[in-house]
Amino acid sequence: MPNTISISAVDPADRYAIVVAQWNRSITSQLLEGAVTMLCEEGVAESRIDIAWVPGSWEIPLVAQRFASSGNHVAVICLGAVIRGETTHDQHINRGVSLAISQIALETSLPVLFGILTCESMEQAIHRAGGQVGNKGADCAEAAMQMVGLLKNIPTG
Repeated sequence: MPNTISISAVDPADRYAIVVAQWNRSITSQLLEGAVTMLCEEGVAESRIDIAWVPGSWEIPLVAQRFASSGNHVAVICLGAVIRGETTHDQHINRGVSLAISQIALETSLPVLFGILTCESMEQAIHRAGGQVGNKGADCAEAAMQMVGLLKNIPTG
């Protein structure tokens, strides 16, 4: 029978970072609220959550990299909302940001979560920021805690 690696419980000493975009703030503030609420409900004290606001989603990876490289955080949660407009601008942002975030996670061996909505309309974003589809910020925070708990139980080297 294969060995199943379990997820550790949340450690109250752990520190989490959240990078959130100001662009589409009516959406991103709801994602942030969902993420913070989820972390706190699972035992993370608000004083153990560092939040950095950046101008837009394009700026998220640089600050996420700084947090991930600091050695002070067990995970970085990236929150933003890129909504399709009349041009392909959104596609370039989404591609660049998603690739950068995954690269940061691999380079730092730290969970760096992609909580950036990539929606066709504002209505879709509203549904994903606490509306009919739930709150993707909360989902992202939950995934961050699960990844932290899992990585603690996977041997290195």
